[in-house]
Amino acid sequence: MDYARMRAIAEELLEHAPDPIVGVEITGDGIFMMMSPSRPHELIAMRLRRQLDSQLAEGLVAHPGGEVEDAAIGKLRRPDLIVVPEEIFAEDTMDPFHPRDLSLVVEIVSPTNHGNDYVDKMRDYPLMGIPLYLLIDPRKGTLSVMSDPHGTDDEGRRSYRQRADYIFGDKVPVGPWTVDSSEFRRYPD
Repeated sequence: MDYARMRAIAEELLEHAPDPIVGVEITGDGIFMMMSPSRPHELIAMRLRRQLDSQLAEGLVAHPGGEVEDAAIGKLRRPDLIVVPEEIFAEDTMDPFHPRDLSLVVEIVSPTNHGNDYVDKMRDYPLMGIPLYLLIDPRKGTLSVMSDPHGTDDEGRRSYRQRADYIFGDKVPVGPWTVDSSEFRRYPD
């Protein structure tokens, strides 16, 4: 099925979705309904946003959520947080963000669907050309920073050339910013 048709179906599904559904993602494999994140997940997103806001250059904002779409490759993603120029919000459009406008995407791994962030988005974000991907995993208390989306993996697909791994408690360099991960908590048992 072509991407435009999948997008139309996703919009129709959202019109009839129950309350815990907050959005959709579209990959080459299908349409995935996104549920509202948990309180511990949102706490990390809130603290990270606060940290980034205090460091961002004039004109950049840390924004929780929002759709990022690259129709040319048939991808629609909903990162947990993005860094994007504020002027992009002022554009006269209802369209999702385009990956070329993003400086950073952040995913906070959910307790149950970690493969989406570790495998699928690890493939999609460099393909979309997003320069930085911060992956926070409260299940394990780890963070990974991926950068330079111009590499190639073992299967010939575009990938990030650089990856640096950290644990909660570290001060983590993410491009020009520093994240103090001591503010993050692991998921409760």
